[in-house]
Amino acid sequence: MRSVRARAALGATLVVAVALIGAGLAVLLVLRANLIDQADLQAEVAAREVAGALATGTPYEDVELDDDEDHPVQVTDEEDRVVLVSKDLRAVTGTGATGVTPVPSASAGATPPPDDDDDGDDDQDDDRSRPGRGEVSSDDPDFSDGTATVDRTTADYRFAAVEATTPDGVTLTVYAGAPLAAEQEAVNTVRGAMLTGLPVLLVVVAGVTWLVTRRALRPVEGIRQEMAAITASEDLARRVPEPDSRDEIAALARTTNETLTVLEASVERQRRFVADASHELRSPIASLRTQLEVAEAHPELLDLPGAVADTVRLQVLAADLLLLARLDAGEKPGGGTVELGALVREEVSQRTGDRIAVAVEVPEGGAFEVNGSRGQLSRVIGNLLDNAQRHAEGSVAVSVAADGRGVRVEVRDDGAGVPEDERERIFERFVRLDDARSRDDGGAGLGLAIARDVAARHGGTLTVHRADEGGAAFRLWLPRPA
Repeated sequence: MRSVRARAALGATLVVAVALIGAGLAVLLVLRANLIDQADLQAEVAAREVAGALATGTPYEDVELDDDEDHPVQVTDEEDRVVLVSKDLRAVTGTGATGVTPVPSASAGATPPPDDDDDGDDDQDDDRSRPGRGEVSSDDPDFSDGTATVDRTTADYRFAAVEATTPDGVTLTVYAGAPLAAEQEAVNTVRGAMLTGLPVLLVVVAGVTWLVTRRALRPVEGIRQEMAAITASEDLARRVPEPDSRDEIAALARTTNETLTVLEASVERQRRFVADASHELRSPIASLRTQLEVAEAHPELLDLPGAVADTVRLQVLAADLLLLARLDAGEKPGGGTVELGALVREEVSQRTGDRIAVAVEVPEGGAFEVNGSRGQLSRVIGNLLDNAQRHAEGSVAVSVAADGRGVRVEVRDDGAGVPEDERERIFERFVRLDDARSRDDGGAGLGLAIARDVAARHGGTLTVHRADEGGAAFRLWLPRPA
């Protein structure tokens, strides 16, 4: 039962079984009710025929009782004494009396007993109105189930009770039966057909569901096998087969291939990152080792400023790599409110060693608050200013302004700018344009990548445009607090 096919087949079979059993019971109940209604009608017609003859004063011995076997008749008087029965009726149950032998003293011409005033209350308690002399009751007859033995054959019957009053004032009750054999046979036949056909139908449903489910899940098995092969071979360039159908399985295959594409790109990016990081680390380490070895052999030749610069470069690169690792791990910025205007002023005031003075354009009295990490946002502004200082010819400016539902920080320089076809590539890790290949100031091509990643983690954007001064304009946009 761990198989989806088995569970689907079992579930479909159970549902169909419950539905068929419920429908079958309903059909049997309706069929039985209809057949009983027909038997009631036949019994009522037979009883009213006999009651009509008695109401006209026909003597008991002259009443015609046709079809004695199909419609056995028993007539009783007001004291439940049997006065008339069908020919060959040997026993009866389900009527007002069980006797099948007429009482000799009861006759159609008998004088009714005188009315007794003391019995008036009893007559008023009778819910059914008695028919008048020479009349048959117009009320609906009473029906009951019973048996009758006619000529040594016992069968089930449906009896109808109809009252009639003779011209002499004697009230009689006529019980006439209709056989239930046809009803029982029909119900048994239908029930037998259902019990015979139900297992066959359930087997068919289970088999069809099994086959359809297996065919529907066949592409899933292909996807599973290919994924297992990809996992075993570690070849992320492979893709799972996509079926031609436009169903959920085809969508699953497409989504799986898209996931593999993203995973392949991520792994490739990680490999390039490791290779580039190793290359960037190897150069300052090799330079620092060379200087230390020379210093060990010739202390007077020690280049202490160069060793310090290489050490600082290693420290900065290690810090950048650590921050990128935290960002890749999904680290979210800490909660807190940062006033970008004050943060920009503070960052610029601490840059005492810049070769070009930075012009700050922050409106007085403006509220430029955003949610995020003060340290990370400070790092972004510092990276953008470092990039501008490297490429500017004579001016660097930073401005803060409101922009829609957010705050915009723009860093501009008057350098050569960024070619339009390179404006996205410069945000990739370890990417430096041709004019920045020299490792001045320890640049490793991580500053802009870190800045964009931090902006994205804060729900903002970082883009580059052409500045009015002719150089590059980096625009950092961050949303205001909700």
